[in-house]
Amino acid sequence: MISKATMDFLKDLKINNNRDWFKMNRSRYDGAKLEFETFMDALIEDISKFDPSIAHHTGKSSMFRIYRDVRFSKDKSPYKTHLGAHVTAALKKSDIHSRAGYYIHLGPGESMLAGGAYMPQGPWLKGIRSEIAADPKTFKKILNSATFKKYFGAMEGDQLKTAPKGYPKDHPEIELLRYKSFLATHHLSDNDVLSKDFLKHCTRVFKALYPFDDYLNRAV
Repeated sequence: MISKATMDFLKDLKINNNRDWFKMNRSRYDGAKLEFETFMDALIEDISKFDPSIAHHTGKSSMFRIYRDVRFSKDKSPYKTHLGAHVTAALKKSDIHSRAGYYIHLGPGESMLAGGAYMPQGPWLKGIRSEIAADPKTFKKILNSATFKKYFGAMEGDQLKTAPKGYPKDHPEIELLRYKSFLATHHLSDNDVLSKDFLKHCTRVFKALYPFDDYLNRAV
């Protein structure tokens, strides 16, 4: 369960995003971090029941650091104002974007659950397009399923303005083939996050996401 204290900390951090304030409120951050790690341990256990490929993860291994990399950013705020974790079949955190998985983002007014393939590179992107061209019926069935539409609405992602290399402009699946990212997003209210049933809700949403992720991972 995610507590109001954790969401209040993130709300206050957004207003006071500086090292002095963070140092003074370090114990609040430590509490929020531990709570989120415990939550992720439970969520990973639930997800692994329908997707055992992610069972090697722990709450700790799935979580992102709260410290921002400001080296190449105009925004020099030192901390992220949300808690995030990403779980995929990849064995190393550096490879998390090499597989479709389960992403959770918690922050006041900006919480969400998401998954899919974010800017897949080289062979994976080529493989996804090949899979769509070879078996569009299965992918469309997933996107049009009642559970996918209920939780995610429609697939999101940037698209090419023209046909990808190797495909004619009049290809029957050109609209799907033009995607550069294949994403599904489920937005959450603060009340959703603070609900006593939040863990069950996340599990239901990610179970609905699984066929989408599984299809994209065929191409890996």
